[in-house]
Amino acid sequence: MQKFNPDEPFVTLVTPTAPIQPSTHGGRAKCLQRLVRLDLPVPRTVALSFDTVHDIANGEMPDLDQLLSQFQPDALLCVRPSSQDPDWGGPGAILNVGMNDASFVELSDKLGAEAAASIYQRFVQTYAIHVARLDPDVFEEIDAQGQQGLSDALMAYEEEAEEPFPQSPAVQLAEVLRSMARAWEGTSARLLRQAKGAPVDAGLGLVVQEMALGLGHGECGSGVLQLVNSDTGLPQITGRYLSQSQGREALAAGAKSLFLEQDDRGPSLQDLAPQAFEELKEHAALMRRRLRAEMQIEFTIENGRVHILDGVRVDRSARGNVRIVVRLVEDGIITRQEALMRVEPRALVELLHRQVDPDAVRDVIANGIAASPGAATGRIVFSAADAQASAARGEPCILVRRETSPEDVRGMHASVAVLTERGGMTSHAAVIGRGLGLPSVVGAACIRIHPKRAQIVARDGRVFQEGDIITVDGTNGEVLSGAPEMLEARLDDSFQTLMDWADVEGEIDIRANADTPADAAIARGFNAHGIGLCRTEHMFFDPGRLTVMQEMIFADAPEDRRAALDQLLPMQIADFTELFRIMHGQPVCIRLFDPPLHEFLPSDRAGLRDLAEALDLPISDVTRRVQSMEEHNPMLGLRGVRLGLTVPEIYEMQVRAIFEATLTASKEGDPVVPEIMIPLVSAPREVEIVRTRIDAVAAAVRNEHGRDFDYRLGVMVETPRACLMADKIANSVDFLSFGTNDLTQMTYGLSRDDAGRFMSAYVNQSVYKEDPFHILDVDGVGELLTVGFERARAANPDVVMSICGEHGGNPESIAFCRGLGFNYVSCSPFRVPVARLAAAQEAIRLKIATS
Repeated sequence: MQKFNPDEPFVTLVTPTAPIQPSTHGGRAKCLQRLVRLDLPVPRTVALSFDTVHDIANGEMPDLDQLLSQFQPDALLCVRPSSQDPDWGGPGAILNVGMNDASFVELSDKLGAEAAASIYQRFVQTYAIHVARLDPDVFEEIDAQGQQGLSDALMAYEEEAEEPFPQSPAVQLAEVLRSMARAWEGTSARLLRQAKGAPVDAGLGLVVQEMALGLGHGECGSGVLQLVNSDTGLPQITGRYLSQSQGREALAAGAKSLFLEQDDRGPSLQDLAPQAFEELKEHAALMRRRLRAEMQIEFTIENGRVHILDGVRVDRSARGNVRIVVRLVEDGIITRQEALMRVEPRALVELLHRQVDPDAVRDVIANGIAASPGAATGRIVFSAADAQASAARGEPCILVRRETSPEDVRGMHASVAVLTERGGMTSHAAVIGRGLGLPSVVGAACIRIHPKRAQIVARDGRVFQEGDIITVDGTNGEVLSGAPEMLEARLDDSFQTLMDWADVEGEIDIRANADTPADAAIARGFNAHGIGLCRTEHMFFDPGRLTVMQEMIFADAPEDRRAALDQLLPMQIADFTELFRIMHGQPVCIRLFDPPLHEFLPSDRAGLRDLAEALDLPISDVTRRVQSMEEHNPMLGLRGVRLGLTVPEIYEMQVRAIFEATLTASKEGDPVVPEIMIPLVSAPREVEIVRTRIDAVAAAVRNEHGRDFDYRLGVMVETPRACLMADKIANSVDFLSFGTNDLTQMTYGLSRDDAGRFMSAYVNQSVYKEDPFHILDVDGVGELLTVGFERARAANPDVVMSICGEHGGNPESIAFCRGLGFNYVSCSPFRVPVARLAAAQEAIRLKIATS
């Protein structure tokens, strides 16, 4: 057996100088030591280390007589968990350890028989259920209170346990410690805390503290107090207090508990015990200043005397956290760098989008991939046309598709959310949804979507018809029946202040993927450092443009294609001019046409008929032409630069539009230097040919207008071969932008649209650590990025390097890119704040590591 030693770090009396650390005894033990150092009225406490608790779980108990000797002989004790991170949880606290028949007699003389019986009965029932693991129903059936209730509880314990209730405080404490230690090391508890980010071998400490009863004569009770509103982050004394209570009963007491400050709605602690109330405020203010955080105090009042049982950081919403850390900086308590490190980048999502109220009832009908955050409620529609009609009527709708395609973009613009049966994190619906800030759940394979019958069949068999109301929660990947309560997006001055501080610290630029003027305006509002990817193909799906595009596709000769494209030219000029105006001279990177042409053609009978009518051709001719353009694997077929080489008129029209818009926008404001990006390159010769053609168009535009302009040319590195050939490609371009969506797809041999069907199983079985379309695969794709980066920079030290796939908004990916030396990352507009904060945090970590 271990021998108790007050000075040994494994079982330690909490004193100002005791060797206690969060890594050895847990966060609660360390916080209690800090409160003791502040000379606050903390009851006498002993801390058990992680190693000690682990030994207890294995049957090796410390000398409990020596441990108990640290407390008054008649003291009742409380045992609480102390994990390294409070978010990892732990077993519940056990109060009143040491309560027995002798203690009951003593407390009856001191507090009265009814109060003593209440304490004893509560301990018997807690011990029976959580330590002895007896059937809770037996004790829930006990209706009597006072001494009769106590007698019934003791009798029920003896019948169920087949032995009397233990009277020895040492035995009671030993069983409590053993139960809590084993509960922590059980399989269910381990899996639960691992889901919260705890390591497999996370340890648990325990604190044994002398009880301050909160019961007795005079004003007695317990409660919690904090100086800030958890939701808003604004100064406000909040909490509850309950007379004649123990622990955190005040929070569960509802209407019986009292307010803290004087309140018109009912009695308060300030009315009952004004001196104790003032002491608590002073203690909380001291803790805030010295512990450098907003703290919640758990307290007990015993005959008017205040005892501080515990202090924890205030639980807060994302919005509240931002305001709290900004106020701590403004009050001179923490630095700006510390404030930035205290905000989880992904938590900013809650500020940028509407969310389902955490307290709302959730009738979940489907689960899928949380592809685009936020939540929205609307009526089910099954086509882009129906979505547009619904929007025209002013009715919010949710576009439900098996999977979306580029022709659904108009419908997505008209919808408040998107739900698909197929797809993954980088599927069409996911990418466009994030770009639009549209809540999206994709890959919901547990439901069946029947567009022809206009039905969704949920996993439990329920059928939802077109027009029924559902809610898409793109933050949690859930689809809900009906319309639960929502919380609105909230951006305030504190958010902007934090973002300004992040920009000062960040050492890598954050651009946005923006395809339309609306996207660009959002990106500008979030202070993106330019546009890193403008996917021009999304500009051709408006009804007035789609027919012209289809005419171009059906043209047989170059001159006929040019005639159709001439109609699109002024539209493209207007598109690019507006983008340049919105970005006010910031860089704009425009990707030339990328998708296969068949995506602009209909596939159903009704669409083929409409196209035949528009082109004045027999439907049989149109059908044959459409079928002739089908490819076995279109994502690896005639698209990207291959299309630019074989149908050069498209790229010629686009670059002319870019140059015309450059001259127009430069005349009106800041000089514009457009960045033109060639997609899907895999050979240096592809770049040489396209560059020659672009230079020729640039020369023609300069001659026609008599004005000069600059532009930069680059490639989108999306194929493994382009990474390997980066040194040769870099000699012909100004920048390389790695498109990690397609690069991941080609590296793994995975379809990004279909991987969602099995990705969960792969991650659960540890085949992949994470979904590689969600978190950048550093070992595989990251190695290709490294090779491409190093070879390109070796050949051309001035070449600008970036990533523009969806990984650009991921904090881990940003850290990887900054470590390599990338110039910028680009992500969806609504992920720009997340990326800005992540970039700042990475820069701060490196400064700390090298200081």
